[in-house]
Amino acid sequence: MTEITRVPLQPIAKGSLTKIWLGVAAAALAAGGIAWAAMPPRVDIDTITKGAGPSPTLTDVALINYKGTLPDGKVFDQQQNAVFPLQGVIPGFTKALEQMQKGGKYTVHIPSELAYGAKGAGEIPPNTDLTFEIELRDFISGQEYQRQMQMMQQMQQMQQGGGAPHGAPGGMPPGGIPEGIPGGAGPEGAPHP
Repeated sequence: MTEITRVPLQPIAKGSLTKIWLGVAAAALAAGGIAWAAMPPRVDIDTITKGAGPSPTLTDVALINYKGTLPDGKVFDQQQNAVFPLQGVIPGFTKALEQMQKGGKYTVHIPSELAYGAKGAGEIPPNTDLTFEIELRDFISGQEYQRQMQMMQQMQQMQQGGGAPHGAPGGMPPGGIPEGIPGGAGPEGAPHP
């Protein structure tokens, strides 16, 4: 039978156990601090007036009233009834809109990493956090928005041309008013009397 060499354990000195626990707590805090520093930047949203219903998605187009300010309170941009595709704005603005509801009013704080970053833009200096007051008036899908825009363009063409859009059934042909119709072109392109 083999005998194991025994090593006697030294007694723990008074107060050492507290120091060990403090060391473990400090290591945990340091690891937490590193994890916190590695977290991606986020948008802070304060609700002023609660909205109702679903929130817009990345493929939607929003109708909003907004005012953007710099940290010193200077207004750098504001609009009423502004139309914004969620995919066409700074990342922080998109993240904020995706958390809003129709009819709601919000104050949004966007860190520079989710705004214009190190490049800045216009009156916005590089590495500047932004604050927006936003009212989400309405939103629709991007496809519905495109459909409505096409209908508006067709209506404008009809108003300008006095009829259906060019090339449409019943519309004016690409060459203008056809021959034989008063005001149209006669032989060799001469106008009718």
